[in-house]
Amino acid sequence: MENILATSVFYEVAALLVLGAAVGLVALLLRQPLIVGLIGAGILAGPAALGIARSDEHIALLSELGIAVLLFLVGLKLDLSLVRNLGRVALATGLGQVAFTAIIGYALCLLLGLGALESVYVAVALTFSSTIIIVKLLSDKREIDSLHGRIALGFLIVQDIFVVLAMVVVSALAAGAGEASALAGLARVAAGGVAMLLAVGLIIRFVAGPLTARLARAPELLAGFAIGWAALLAAVGDYVGLGKELGGLLAGVALASTPYREAIAARLSSLRDFLLLFFFIALGARLDLGAMGEQLGAAMALSAFVLVGNPLIVVAIMGYMGYRRRTGLLAGLTVAQISEFSLIFMAMGVALGHVAEPALGLVTLVGLVTIALSTYMITHSHRLAGWLDRPLRVFERNHPWREALAAGEGVAAAEKADVLLFGLGRFGGSIAGHLRARGLTVLGVDFDPEAVRRWQDQGFAAVYGDASDPELVAALPLAGARWAVSAIPARAGGLTHEDHRLALIDVLREQQFGGRIAVTAHAEDEAAPLRARGADLVLLPFRDAADRAAELLEAPPAA
Repeated sequence: MENILATSVFYEVAALLVLGAAVGLVALLLRQPLIVGLIGAGILAGPAALGIARSDEHIALLSELGIAVLLFLVGLKLDLSLVRNLGRVALATGLGQVAFTAIIGYALCLLLGLGALESVYVAVALTFSSTIIIVKLLSDKREIDSLHGRIALGFLIVQDIFVVLAMVVVSALAAGAGEASALAGLARVAAGGVAMLLAVGLIIRFVAGPLTARLARAPELLAGFAIGWAALLAAVGDYVGLGKELGGLLAGVALASTPYREAIAARLSSLRDFLLLFFFIALGARLDLGAMGEQLGAAMALSAFVLVGNPLIVVAIMGYMGYRRRTGLLAGLTVAQISEFSLIFMAMGVALGHVAEPALGLVTLVGLVTIALSTYMITHSHRLAGWLDRPLRVFERNHPWREALAAGEGVAAAEKADVLLFGLGRFGGSIAGHLRARGLTVLGVDFDPEAVRRWQDQGFAAVYGDASDPELVAALPLAGARWAVSAIPARAGGLTHEDHRLALIDVLREQQFGGRIAVTAHAEDEAAPLRARGADLVLLPFRDAADRAAELLEAPPAA
């Protein structure tokens, strides 16, 4: 087997694809997060197990392309006005989390017996969170557009900038340069960042619209251009020192204002998932299991600190700034792990002779534990928010003014509604339009603040919130409502993981809702568990549309 793999990179890639698909299937059958399965496939493919992953350069290339495409797709969804609105909380939360983790982490490392310089390196490594893993998880859960998803993305960008600065300083030290050279390196990164932002601004203003309109005449060319554009700005970002991640993100922002962004996103989503397979395999293969055994106790202590301390500081900062504890926790759970860059940062310290190999093994084990456990925490974040609701009240202001719905103020304009509609997308919007045409009053609810704003701009009653949030449901005008309708598509994982539809049914029953409940499903096999839980009506959009189309086709022609 080893001889066969050594003869061709193609054979090696084929073996990695088969291994990734097999382990991913096992993970799904065991109802485990797919990311955990893919990292496990990387460990199996690495030198500690099967030794399949040998062509590091080729795997790294595919991995970096996947990162560029992933961040490009995230950038496509970024609204610059929303970035301005959330910039303050993102900056405060990002810097606060970095400072808290670095200071407390340093003290903890000293207590664990590490030297002063090693403690500095480990503490800084613990401040990095994996943007790639978090964005992938939030995308799979369709929560990138939620308030907590947007805030999390904002402070992850702040973290990424801190990562860049830390890497620049260590790189200058590695080159044998002094303090002046390190400051010059930081100045070059700042200048490169400003130049990229100005260039992207000009492209948004003068180039993006006309260019994509011309390319859209050939959809295949539009997709090819998008991939090339993402890779180009990722390369430029890496060259100027900002990193491939921020470069790919800016590439998406440059095209976010065009009317073709949804078409681009739809065409590239499958390619993103394919390329990210190599990112997770590369991450798993990089983990050196042999260097971890002696560091188990210290790694567990540091892992507990990252898993618990990082989310709590985010909850505290966001609570102080006027957000609800639930929003703070959902955002804070995204920083309950360290990044692949933590391992690179520690490896740079080893190369400089500042830290010993055991310290790298320690951080590697912390990475393995926190990435695996935080994946479960983010996957089941809404359930955790329900369990921890009471203990976290200490972090919430008496009046969380940034989310006034908690006090019932967000529904003041809709004291009574015939229908409570959760989900303001295309399907939900169509339902609302037909209901209003029949004289019914509709109150819309969505956890995308932009969707709520667009709805309100049209003169319709709408509030921001999560359908599975008990406080939100309790604040709604339940008494006079005849229907509560969920038009939100099921999250990734369906009924095997968190299902907002089941949570909504449970919350409505707990509030003794006297009306009827309708939920949306994509397939008939999803309907039975929903009806058993208490749904009065299960809407199947594709089947219902087909039935209506058949009725129209069978109807006699108009005279």
